[in-house]
Amino acid sequence: MAENVDKPEASEGGVAPKVPPAPKGVQNKVRINHLAQMKQAGRPLVMITAYDACFGALADEAGADMILVGDSAGMVVHGFDTTIPVSVEMMEMHVAAVARGAKRAMIVADMPFMSYQVCTQDAVRNAGRFIKAGAQVVKIEGFGPRIRETVRALHETGIPVIGHIGLVPQSVHALSGYRVQGRTEAAAERLMEMARLQEEAGLSAIVLECIPSALARDITEAIQIPTIGIGAGPHCDGQVLVMHDLLGLTKNPPSFARKYIDLRAGTLRAFRKYARDVRERAFPEPKE
Repeated sequence: MAENVDKPEASEGGVAPKVPPAPKGVQNKVRINHLAQMKQAGRPLVMITAYDACFGALADEAGADMILVGDSAGMVVHGFDTTIPVSVEMMEMHVAAVARGAKRAMIVADMPFMSYQVCTQDAVRNAGRFIKAGAQVVKIEGFGPRIRETVRALHETGIPVIGHIGLVPQSVHALSGYRVQGRTEAAAERLMEMARLQEEAGLSAIVLECIPSALARDITEAIQIPTIGIGAGPHCDGQVLVMHDLLGLTKNPPSFARKYIDLRAGTLRAFRKYARDVRERAFPEPKE
């Protein structure tokens, strides 16, 4: 259980900001009904990615409401250039590992590319694997008639779904790269309509990635389900960052990511010191 769920750190001025109280039961386990309750209460949702038991446990202990086992694992863990090569088997392994470490936070499993686009039967089967591995919710990118049918089939199976619009990394080739979406009036209207359709379809929340802050604010105000922003400004109902970006492990992080600690530099120093100690026979010492 996270002991500091309602104990924010003091700001630079020494005064801890006021945070709306958590809904009843959140201290024990974040459940799907808590998401809408937190939006209504004005309590921002905290989502962090994690890919193994160690960091899943740390995110949980830090008080994260949701842990996204993202297909970003393909890039930050497996070294791919995009998320496209990520498989169901890879994601299933990461979900199971995080679930062994995190007990309170809601675990959200990304549905990887081609695990839900071909047919609803594939989508239900693959989503079921992630739920069995320890996730409580699955996340899918984009929206359209086929995805709407998939969402309905997942709901009928008892699997909650979170959406993802704006910059959808699995469509990086169709989008001509990682670019801000929704800049034109027509594009903004399409994203607003997509968000409304996702709410009507019964999604539990929507990730808004790399869209203008004003558009994210308008979408957040227009729908009743929570929005979770990444590169979408401060007006969303919650925020998510890739763990490697906020820990400073990413060599070239996106411009919207805030680095809270420089673990890349610290890790390099530790590895180099270890290598030097081994070569100079300074490690191990007799007592070690």
